Amino acid sequence: MTLAQAVVAGAEPAELARLDVPTTYRAAHLRKDEVGTFDPDEPDKDVRRTLHVGEVPMPELAEDEVLVAVMASAINFNTVWSAMFEPIPTFAFLERFGRTDPRHDLPTHVLGSDAAGVIVRTGRAVRRWRVGDRVVTSPAYVDGEDPVVQHDGMLAADLRAWGFETNFGGLADFAVVKATQLLAKPRHLTWEEAACNMLCASTAYRMLVGERGARMKQGDVVLLWGATGGLGGYGVQLVLRGGGIPVGVVSSPAKAELLRRMGCRHVVDRAQFDDLSDEKAWRRLGAEVRRQVGEDPAIVFEHTGRETFGASVYVARRGGSVVTCGSSSGYAHEYDNRHLWMKLKRIIGSHGANYQECHEINRLISLGLIHPTLSTVYPLVEAADAARAVQLNQHVGKVGVLALAPEEGLGVEDHELRERIGEDRLRLFR
Repeated sequence: MTLAQAVVAGAEPAELARLDVPTTYRAAHLRKDEVGTFDPDEPDKDVRRTLHVGEVPMPELAEDEVLVAVMASAINFNTVWSAMFEPIPTFAFLERFGRTDPRHDLPTHVLGSDAAGVIVRTGRAVRRWRVGDRVVTSPAYVDGEDPVVQHDGMLAADLRAWGFETNFGGLADFAVVKATQLLAKPRHLTWEEAACNMLCASTAYRMLVGERGARMKQGDVVLLWGATGGLGGYGVQLVLRGGGIPVGVVSSPAKAELLRRMGCRHVVDRAQFDDLSDEKAWRRLGAEVRRQVGEDPAIVFEHTGRETFGASVYVARRGGSVVTCGSSSGYAHEYDNRHLWMKLKRIIGSHGANYQECHEINRLISLGLIHPTLSTVYPLVEAADAARAVQLNQHVGKVGVLALAPEEGLGVEDHELRERIGEDRLRLFR
């Protein structure tokens, strides 16, 4: 029996520790010699041309790392950027990282910033985790000896996004993870449900709830762009659970209906505002929000970027906040600064989440208070198709990927909690 087979069979920790680690493993990866595949002006940089699934070498573990047998993973937009080689090829990250850790500077880049699985090896400095533990991963890869990590890991000078700015990510049968990325798998979730949460849910938590974000309070009106997407689906839940009033912006009647089933009563149809580049459109958006809830948003949840940022700054109330973690429609934002300074608004930059924030959101998920937004699941061999679906925005919520798990629905340990929550709630995005 191989190590992968033993994990799937539910072998005891002693058996997992006895079996040999393979010298190669199956992974979704990029190839360095394919950088330059796409012409800069190419209108459709189809990620299926550059994202491959096949065998790659198994790395050695550092003393503060663990080897996780990955049961399931998920697609994040950073995988799409990686496979497009934009804004720069991620091999540039690996080359720079390779100056201090040569293991990462390879001709292949294993992608993926989410995973759920079973620990099969630990480095000699790892104290809190053992072979056989079921875990989920958080995406922040930091040096635990950097003093600022004790304050906020996201301020670390060498902060890296695992599986994007590092090698050996989660879209694979095995993944190399720092011990400070690990959290206990929620016991009531399947492998694929557990694997889809941490990057987006923790990012949304820091943006809205964490003390370094917008610090939402009860009664706050929160406008959320892309409210049924990977980030927005968790943002809406956090607003509802925190006593806020979510106003979700979506682009189709089906997404609007999904929002209402989530409990979000206030929905804005993005199609009403095709061109958000001028103040007339901003005013119409603000008027629609006030029509529905009676006031301007205290917080605008931003991640779409160039297309929406000017509107976001405008519609936030006097003294309100725009909290942003990304720019999927473009990085070069334009907005009228008068609406920022004269009405005392704030723009808050937010990136990922530190280990404590990841712990907090994982606790909420484990208690059954925040639920997965998983909508579709692909096998690892079809990881390129899964990334393509995200690239074309053909999904809602999160797109999952089965790695070692042979089928969906496995991995549940707490059936009682799952029954109390209900399959209709846990599978809402399905």
